[in-house]
Amino acid sequence: MVRAAVIGATGYAGAELVRILSGHPHAELTMITSQQHAGSSFSDIYPAMAGIVDLRCQAFSEEAVSEAADVIFAALPHKASMSGVPGLIHRGKKVIDLSADFRFKDPAVYEAWYEEPHQAKDLLKTAVYGLSEIYFNDIQKASLVGNPGCYPTSVLLPLLPLVKATFVDLDNIVADSKSGTSGAGRSPNVATHFCEVNEGLKAYKVAEHRHNPEIDEVLSLFAGRTIHITFTPHLVPMTRGMLTTIYIGLKESVSTQDVASYLNRFFANKPFVRICPPGRFPNSMHVKGTNYCDIGLKVAERTRRLIIVSAIDNLVKGASGQAVQNMNIMFGLPETAGLDQVPFPL
Repeated sequence: MVRAAVIGATGYAGAELVRILSGHPHAELTMITSQQHAGSSFSDIYPAMAGIVDLRCQAFSEEAVSEAADVIFAALPHKASMSGVPGLIHRGKKVIDLSADFRFKDPAVYEAWYEEPHQAKDLLKTAVYGLSEIYFNDIQKASLVGNPGCYPTSVLLPLLPLVKATFVDLDNIVADSKSGTSGAGRSPNVATHFCEVNEGLKAYKVAEHRHNPEIDEVLSLFAGRTIHITFTPHLVPMTRGMLTTIYIGLKESVSTQDVASYLNRFFANKPFVRICPPGRFPNSMHVKGTNYCDIGLKVAERTRRLIIVSAIDNLVKGASGQAVQNMNIMFGLPETAGLDQVPFPL
């Protein structure tokens, strides 16, 4: 059994990790930490887990966490992980970080967008970007994985396979994403207060969202050339779920079926990516609580654009589920272990 610890277990991503790991057939949840709720039982904070996970939250201790676990999930706010993760790596532990602190190769890009000097630049060289379906081989050998953001997961999974295709215009990409409010985290915030989001739909951080440079960097490294996309996020009045629509200019004539076949071949052995048949498009409800990414597409011949729609659960495939998928890959476990939740049909 792989011994797992979750640092920051009482935030939404941390709690989702606890939920998934509690049913994992090859992992044992041995320790959870929370500065705010140290001493409290996890089931007191999340009563739905009563009788399932009754571990008590502890204050973080590098030594205690290292002794308790083989793999540590850091579900901490941005800027907090880079101070705690290096010591765990130096102790020989495998770490999967859910913050942005180890997603970037270029520390200058991180520092520009997160307005904080990076305290562990040396680890950026060896950290692996944890987009499971794309960087599987690198993740297998990794000690430190920077788990992707939720928006980047929904954008990059459909886009990266097409980067090498001759028929797409990489300088003409627009991504429009809509997310449930859990993506903003559990800490109180006026912008995500019920009265502020209920019966409303709004764009936010237009042309300045921190996930845009993350998307650009991964696309650019994968393509071997600089790529900048236009990305706009929106907040919708639902708890969880994410739907992204991507518009790509076409340089050559191609059919909807051709692109669908192209993606089906690329994802042929990837259990969590489902390509919708032509004429059907994803719905966030159909992936709720699961690690699936559903992808649908259509070629708009009149405007010579490829339109791709993807749907994920922002807390699962967009965060904790992908983190557990990465753990499975790192430890040579079945990729789907602990992640076989069936979507709700309604």
